Amino acid sequence: MVETKMKEETKTDENDDVEFYKGKELLTDIETYLKSGVHIGTKFKSGDMREYVFKKRKDGLIVFNIETIDQRIRMVSKILAKYEGKDIAIVCRRLYGHTPIKKFAAMTGAKAFTGRFVPGTFTNPQARSFHEPKIVILCDPLTDSQALTEASEGHFQIIALAGSESPLKNVDVSIPANNKGRKALALMLYLLTRETLIERKEIDSKSFKVEVEEFEQQIEEKAKKPRSQGTFRRRSFRRRY
Repeated sequence: MVETKMKEETKTDENDDVEFYKGKELLTDIETYLKSGVHIGTKFKSGDMREYVFKKRKDGLIVFNIETIDQRIRMVSKILAKYEGKDIAIVCRRLYGHTPIKKFAAMTGAKAFTGRFVPGTFTNPQARSFHEPKIVILCDPLTDSQALTEASEGHFQIIALAGSESPLKNVDVSIPANNKGRKALALMLYLLTRETLIERKEIDSKSFKVEVEEFEQQIEEKAKKPRSQGTFRRRSFRRRY
């Protein structure tokens, strides 16, 4: 009963959002933005992110303004277009960001760092993984904190996808958005890639034939091995004297 009521309230919120954003000039249609959940935060917010809270849903989740997200993607794309690909590094420890940032890197010439960020990558010239960019994109200032610290020490420009509980210390430009969701990360990196290439004048909007689904991390389901009948665990017995 409670779950049904929450679903109905969420649906009402979505319908209200469609009406609110109707007629707004966005990088993609409002339905795509809403379906990806790019505007949904958690129930928690940091002091740095308080100013970006648009509203709270009835279930307690924080909501960002989609127009703000859209405008920040445009802004960041213009910034990135001023750099050569080799001067851009993009970092994401979170699994759902691996495919999106690799796709972004492949299409823009940037260097992608997935999984655990090796200490010294931005600061130690002797490190095997050493790379010295001019601008760094972080998918999460919290989980990518090592990269954030090193980028700050190197005085690189820092851009971050910031969730509702993200700290923004040392971040130069943030995109307040859902930085945890699989579809949200895919959509943001898709739009960042497309708009950066357009700003570089390498493509126009009509010639970008890539689909947003190509940026989405695929979920692999592990097949469970059936236990064969008649088998049992061998127990070890200690002989008592």
